Amino acid sequence: MRPGDLALRYIAIEGVTGVGKRRLARLLGRRLNARLMFEEPEENPFLPLFYEAPDQYGFQTQVFFMLSRYRQQQELHQMDLFEEAVVSNFIFEKDRIYANVTLNDTEFALYERLAETLSEKLPRPDLVIYLQTTVNHLMRGIRRHERGYEREITWDRA
Repeated sequence: MRPGDLALRYIAIEGVTGVGKRRLARLLGRRLNARLMFEEPEENPFLPLFYEAPDQYGFQTQVFFMLSRYRQQQELHQMDLFEEAVVSNFIFEKDRIYANVTLNDTEFALYERLAETLSEKLPRPDLVIYLQTTVNHLMRGIRRHERGYEREITWDRA
């Protein structure tokens, strides 16, 4: 199967941490001979701090993720989506969900203004696949990541 057979040029896979987004993206990428675009949580210097003190580092963590994903998706404008398919393990809008939960009202209002401005210029996926699973499976997936800061995630926070 080639990407053109489905008329899908930009496929995004979404879900919570540990659900298997990256694994499915790799499988689809191989099957469709598509370029892969992965979120880069290890690049966020605030993420380990966020797990230690969410109230103190939530805003910085969310803004870093938003700008990082914006930069990655801007690269889609550089390439020819008519020639090459892309499979991603995130959508830009995901950050808003997390921001709504982790930020206070004032921080979220500022975050929203910035997100609105940036999102106007981004391509939209042709297809979004949302993965769900049980909490037990999520916890196994989180443990497989071997990211030290994620080891503190408990069953009730997953």
